[in-house]
Amino acid sequence: MSIAADAQTIAETRPSSRRFYFTAWRWHFYAGLYVAPFLMMLAVTGLIMLWSAVFVGRDGEKYYAVTPSATQVALSQQADAALAAVPGGALVTYIAPRTPTEPAVFRVNVEKAGTMVAVDPADGKVLGTWERRNALYDLADKIHGTLLIGDLGDRLIEIAAGFGIVLIVTGLYLWWPRNGASLGSVLVPRLAGGGRLVWKSLHLTVGFYVSLVLLVFLLSGLTWAGIWGEKFTQAWSTFPAEKWDNVPLSDKTHASLNLDGVKNAPWTLEQTPMPASGSQAGTPGAVEGQPVTIDTVVAYARANGFDGRFQLAFPDGDTGVWTIARDTMSNDAANPMSDRTVHLDRYTGKVLADIPFADYGVAGKAMAVGIAFHEGDMGLWNLVLVTVFCLSMLFLSVSGIVMWWKRRPKGGGARLFAPVVSEPGPLWKTGAIIMLAVSLLFPLSGAVLVAVLLLDFIVLRHIKPLKRIVS
Repeated sequence: MSIAADAQTIAETRPSSRRFYFTAWRWHFYAGLYVAPFLMMLAVTGLIMLWSAVFVGRDGEKYYAVTPSATQVALSQQADAALAAVPGGALVTYIAPRTPTEPAVFRVNVEKAGTMVAVDPADGKVLGTWERRNALYDLADKIHGTLLIGDLGDRLIEIAAGFGIVLIVTGLYLWWPRNGASLGSVLVPRLAGGGRLVWKSLHLTVGFYVSLVLLVFLLSGLTWAGIWGEKFTQAWSTFPAEKWDNVPLSDKTHASLNLDGVKNAPWTLEQTPMPASGSQAGTPGAVEGQPVTIDTVVAYARANGFDGRFQLAFPDGDTGVWTIARDTMSNDAANPMSDRTVHLDRYTGKVLADIPFADYGVAGKAMAVGIAFHEGDMGLWNLVLVTVFCLSMLFLSVSGIVMWWKRRPKGGGARLFAPVVSEPGPLWKTGAIIMLAVSLLFPLSGAVLVAVLLLDFIVLRHIKPLKRIVS
């Protein structure tokens, strides 16, 4: 993602393509100016979340360790202990231990404020409590998603992600070997020559290797964004509730399972209506002839493939359901293809819906895998890869700024410097098509891109003082 170009390369480029090279460089330069601070922010907060989840757990469960025991008290007793630790509270979620050395964790709400309670399964004793969304992981998550300024921050980050696509496209064009240069000049950095040439070579090589990973990260991140994700992509890829024949539906969607901004519901289910309790609908569950309690519901889950960590949402309201969920995005498992959500009627225990990964649509499957990869949840290899990727993003951002600084005109201070294109040239239609594609695929980024180009071509070029500033 270079924001400077080698003078010799430009000079040797054919006149017909030289103008297009300059145009691509301008797009790359302006996109980089906007994207670089966001990439650095996303990389730093991503690293904090990644390693906080490793050492502390996404929900803080790793703060407390327990001694494995062959016997455990009933889950209802554990739940009662958690409830007693938060006077006036209501049970909302049970998080099953991932390993025998981890505690059971309950979320207890007082009104809408959540308190997490760790309980030793062996004896039902409360190990500790903490306020939900009050840890370093959560602060990093809020900055990562909204810059702590709500929807405005979400939109600014979405624009940056769309511009990131522009960086990849223009960067690959700028990096592609030309004028007899071999592919090896891209794959292996040239450390001779010193100064800006070394920075450029390192920037080029690192950018080449991480471009595909960056594309995956940008697309998976964009699908969580408020406009491109929720209004476009998610809307047409929502899981069809029609698959649940003869099951009453609630006026709530699966997004109601997301608490305090934490994404617990699978992406493809978020806009799908929840089933409702209170009828004789559904297929026979595992609690027939028994009271429908946390004990019998969890016993059903264990007997039906929910091993290790999973989450159980308690019924909310008279028509609420028990929801058993294992979702890689919530750090429940390392294999996104094991994701599964099951809803049980709160009165009869019948299965109202059972949604495995295999039933997701193409976009839903891609998102389940993409988000798990994005969060580094798919094992040690994924953790290492995401760490290296975040460090690479920091290097690319810093090296781009360094190259711009080194290439600025002498005596020009810190003013902007991008090449001027005097005329469109024969390849302007190709560039226009790329710009149009970005505008259609990523509306917010496209709108800003068009505005910047219009400002550049129509206004700045014809006002000499401004022209000197930008060129």
